Amino acid sequence: MKLWKTYVSLLLTVCLLFGSVGIAAAATDTTPGTGKHITILHTNDTHARAVEASPAMGYAKVAGIADKYRSENPNTLLLDAGDAVHGTTFATLVNGESIVKVMNEMGYQAIVPGNHEFNYGSEHLIELADMMNFPMLSANVKKKDGTRLFDPYLIKEVDGVKIGIIALTTPETMYKTNPKNVEGLDITDPTAEAKVLVNEIRSKVDVVIVLGHLGQDASSTDTSFKVVKEVPGIDVFIDGHSHTILQDGLVSDNGTLIASAGEYTNFVGVIDLWVDGGKVTKKQATLIDETEAKDIKPNEKVEALVNSIQKEQEPILEEEVANTAILLDGQREQVRAGETNLGDLLADALRDVSNADIALTNGGGIRASIEEGTVTKGDIITVLPFGNQVVTLDVKGSDVLAALENGAASYPEPSGGFPQVSGMTFSIDSSAAKGSRVHSVMIGDKALDPEATYTLATNDFTAVGGDEYTMFNKYTITGMYGAMDEALIEYMQKLGAVDIKTDGRIKEAKAPTVEPEAPAAETPAPTAETPAPTAPKPETPKPETPKPEKPSKPTPNKPAPAKVYVVKSGDSLYSISKKYNTTWQALQKLNNIKNPHWIYPGQQLKLPAAS
Repeated sequence: MKLWKTYVSLLLTVCLLFGSVGIAAAATDTTPGTGKHITILHTNDTHARAVEASPAMGYAKVAGIADKYRSENPNTLLLDAGDAVHGTTFATLVNGESIVKVMNEMGYQAIVPGNHEFNYGSEHLIELADMMNFPMLSANVKKKDGTRLFDPYLIKEVDGVKIGIIALTTPETMYKTNPKNVEGLDITDPTAEAKVLVNEIRSKVDVVIVLGHLGQDASSTDTSFKVVKEVPGIDVFIDGHSHTILQDGLVSDNGTLIASAGEYTNFVGVIDLWVDGGKVTKKQATLIDETEAKDIKPNEKVEALVNSIQKEQEPILEEEVANTAILLDGQREQVRAGETNLGDLLADALRDVSNADIALTNGGGIRASIEEGTVTKGDIITVLPFGNQVVTLDVKGSDVLAALENGAASYPEPSGGFPQVSGMTFSIDSSAAKGSRVHSVMIGDKALDPEATYTLATNDFTAVGGDEYTMFNKYTITGMYGAMDEALIEYMQKLGAVDIKTDGRIKEAKAPTVEPEAPAAETPAPTAETPAPTAPKPETPKPETPKPEKPSKPTPNKPAPAKVYVVKSGDSLYSISKKYNTTWQALQKLNNIKNPHWIYPGQQLKLPAAS
């Protein structure tokens, strides 16, 4: 395990060195610095993995690790970088309250709300924050009037050392939770907020820590890298959201140590700081996993609390509801970047319960796999913990295509918006520009018609624009068909022992090259000077009388008749323009096409006369 973690860290570091300016691996010198020693333990993206299930250590073992460090160094803090109160049935059956109880017992000092903290709605999140024995902080979650929903920072004194903890939430929350959950809120630019607050507290504290749920994904606009690059004066940035494993941390050009502890309690992050004369003299980071923690005893009180909560939930979760003959793949990296059999099964269930033409659900809504054998209700809720409802929309074909383009925008990088589908097939050309990657879309056995209307089954998260499916939020919901988990259970029961395999609904393939059609021989249009030819009439030969020659009149230039090309499956304006030595912009203008991505098989396109 240690070797694997080191390999991941080194690989990530190499990518960062070549892909981001000013970020490098942290030094691994373990000799202590001078001054007072502060230890910061941190978790992120635990997603309510309260129970031990290797490699997840569970909350009792995490608490045991905290106990060990506190016994060795009383100057120890425990922080969380978000996405803690939602993700398993342990949390969702009681709207996150169980996680708050356990975290209170563990002795956390602060948490920043991640996007999934909002999954129960902002009003309930405030209630959860009020139940906590420690503060929920965020500088950039604001009401419409500009006031903050939470305190922006905390100044905590540890053994005479003043530590400022500023918290930042990802703006992606606005579409990475159901948009209804953040109605009335804005999540502002985290870099701009950090600049103001670091300047505000830098002179008041010895150490500045940013607790950020921003992440390091290349597809994200607001990342921890961006903040530390643009905001000097941050000693440590504890990161979450991208589930990144940083074994020894990273260091920016301006000296900020970046730390991240993966996901699901698989790791606990450890940051050691030495502070002398109001300045940090040394800082270092590492991670602890189940191997390093094997001899650490779980905290007995936390273990007992977790067990008691589980026992209360057992009657609901242990109900046997279905059976599967094979593993149903809901692995995060799989469902967010390609077709899986569980993705197919769920999309089929949505289409079956609603009798829709097609179905689409976001891969990020699938949170776990289902093992072969008996399936319990707890298994299903673990896969679908968000409580989403099945809804239908009557969607124009052009918006179906736009939805697929949205879902494929980050491909092959995993994305929560990646579409799992039923009733349709499509291909992705990852070498093409975003917005022009999807081709060969078939609805049943017919090519997608952009002008047709299709009944689409989806979940109420994407229906209102979640995961940037904004093309759907203009449509009125035409039907509601109950909870997604119930639809999946019912469909699995119909199938008996589930034995579903992927069937090529989603493929990676280059857009097909279209050979230009040979232009038909054309007869020039008749003009006054060149009348249309007529059949010759028999004439009586007459003797020819020579006549003086007259200069012929010049024939005025006439525009050549427009050529027409019939669109084939897989065509794009760009591919057609290359065949006919023109530009896609010229084709768009000539044919009055509003969106250059929306052409369809059988459509007749005029070609410029010179092509």
